[in-house]
Amino acid sequence: MAHRLAFDDQRMETIMGRLLQVGVLLASAGVLAGGFLYIRAHLGSTVNYRTFAGEPAALRSVRGLFRLLMTGDPAAVIQVGVILLIATPVARVVFAVVGFALERDKLYVAVSVTVLAVLMASLIYSI
Repeated sequence: MAHRLAFDDQRMETIMGRLLQVGVLLASAGVLAGGFLYIRAHLGSTVNYRTFAGEPAALRSVRGLFRLLMTGDPAAVIQVGVILLIATPVARVVFAVVGFALERDKLYVAVSVTVLAVLMASLIYSI
């Protein structure tokens, strides 16, 4: 007879807490690594504050970001860290939807799906 792991509120809270911890730690490590790479690449450079130079357009698309990341571009590494930081609470809400569905708690599934829809809409329409 197979023993199924119990999935209750306590287990769900523990997993959600770990999910948030790991997400923030990975994002922080990515931004920190990118920051070190950025400082190393621009060490000794003179900064010109008279003209504004925005980030390359490649950092605003998935394909461009991936291409820059493969070349080891420091700004791309920082960008991935920021994306991980933004994705962490979204992943938490997705996990909440799944967790509440496993618990068969329809009210909290509906609330979590609504929160997820608002998060996704704000991410999509802010681009």
